[in-house]
Amino acid sequence: MPETMIALVTGSNKGIGREIARQLADLGHTVVIGTRSAANGEETAAELRAAGGDVTSVTLDVTDAASAAAAADTVKDRFGRLDALVNNAGISGRPGADFAGQSPASANVDDIRFIFETNVFGVVTVTTAFLPLLRLSESPRIVNVSSSAGSLTLTSDFNQPDPIALGYVPSKTALTSLTIQYARGLAPEKILVNAVCPGFVATDLNGFRGQLTPAQGAAQAVRMATIPSDGPTGTLTDSDGPVPW
Repeated sequence: MPETMIALVTGSNKGIGREIARQLADLGHTVVIGTRSAANGEETAAELRAAGGDVTSVTLDVTDAASAAAAADTVKDRFGRLDALVNNAGISGRPGADFAGQSPASANVDDIRFIFETNVFGVVTVTTAFLPLLRLSESPRIVNVSSSAGSLTLTSDFNQPDPIALGYVPSKTALTSLTIQYARGLAPEKILVNAVCPGFVATDLNGFRGQLTPAQGAAQAVRMATIPSDGPTGTLTDSDGPVPW
């Protein structure tokens, strides 16, 4: 791992993403805040700079290939490479839609498709845009923020209180599978690709019902973003270790 990394964290102006950015900056790394709103991104970056972090921001809509490409160009112009990409941006539902659209009894395919655009296709879009910069790193790594809610092993146990949501849950299943595909496909280039589960964190994603703080939820992503070049790849872990899926 380079002594000082250049790291990009998507969806990082609040919640878990902001904490990932803060913790990486506290470790002495250079962090780029990626967010749809330029104003929100710069506000967060300014707050973290005021706390001593080397933090900048870039406008990035993960569902827009042109936006991702432009963000990659900006990072290349500023830093010349990228050492760690943290695909944190994610949603639990379509804005303005009630949960009925994700219920098996009343599914709305548009609601489900909307979630996949961010949680799955957005990761592909951003990763594609930033791969050329990761290839310029001596020790590149990608971290995808997934969830144990997408674990086939855990959710197939009907006695467990796992959520039933046709959009969110399968999107995390797909994201973990994507992680393994990337890990296998990029292994010859020594690009480490891992997924992490932050746990049930109190954020606006779940109406702040979670039991963990954003700082606690960010810890595993930070850990996997800073693993050495001979570290693991193709894994799904949380703070307790491997997650069955």
